[in-house]
Amino acid sequence: MPHVVRTALVASAAVTLLSASPALATNYTLWIHGKNSGGTQPGNYADFSNWGPSSTAAGVNKKAVNWDGRQKIGGQNYRIRDALDCFCTGTNWCYIAVHSAGDLQIGYALSLYGGSARYKKNAVPNSSGVCGNTDGTTQVGWNIKWVDVASGAGGGSELADNGEWATSDAIVGDLVTTTARAMYNHNTTRGLWFYMFAGAKGTLYSGILPGQDDEAVAYHSTGGVAGSAGGAYCNPSDWFCNDLTLGSGVCEGNFAKWSYHTVSFRDDGEAYSHSGGGTWGGIVSKVREDVVTYAK
Repeated sequence: MPHVVRTALVASAAVTLLSASPALATNYTLWIHGKNSGGTQPGNYADFSNWGPSSTAAGVNKKAVNWDGRQKIGGQNYRIRDALDCFCTGTNWCYIAVHSAGDLQIGYALSLYGGSARYKKNAVPNSSGVCGNTDGTTQVGWNIKWVDVASGAGGGSELADNGEWATSDAIVGDLVTTTARAMYNHNTTRGLWFYMFAGAKGTLYSGILPGQDDEAVAYHSTGGVAGSAGGAYCNPSDWFCNDLTLGSGVCEGNFAKWSYHTVSFRDDGEAYSHSGGGTWGGIVSKVREDVVTYAK
């Protein structure tokens, strides 16, 4: 979906929402991190230590959705649902930005819980990150405008397949390519567009990660390519590999992307790495720029 269309949809939604309840409507930007070694404070929506300085512009009313990035997706997903309930129900709307395994977290939440009844919350979290009910009524799913994905691990990583992440962290099992792809129906996004940002500054694991990669995740995952296992996808300059195409259309070789997944940025210059480095860097920098522009 082109950005011009996205802008029009956001403006339309905002007009409709503000017309209904101008005094109460608030937009938020939720940042969901990926695999990490812990250290963030789950439930503290002001803790941006995983990303970089909290003073950095990163979308309207930004909130850090922290979870234990060492644990399994399913066991920690309640943290994501708590945040979505808090800030994306009632008259409030959200923009979502995710990195790496944060792609699995938001995809899991939307696919498995996005059609469920959610209590409308007051956007005032307690110390555990849980907000109170407003009027006791419910709605179906959450009010989300779109999802920006920096180096998404929704399709898993061959580094997990091959034991390169030799740790006892439970999440490594979830990042095995076949496991990640079978965890939930990636086509079920509740009609929300996932804008994929794929980095390609990868050399260290070029023998393990197929096609273009950012040293942690390959293009088959960061580009949202569908299927039960990963494949090799590259930039157009590589003649020996199928191209990861921009947009939502099929990749070279007629390989489809998951529904409502579109490649917004492909790292043709091989300049962006996987890690943000705690400075909003790498491929995260491209998503942050996009969010600053469109999450108003």
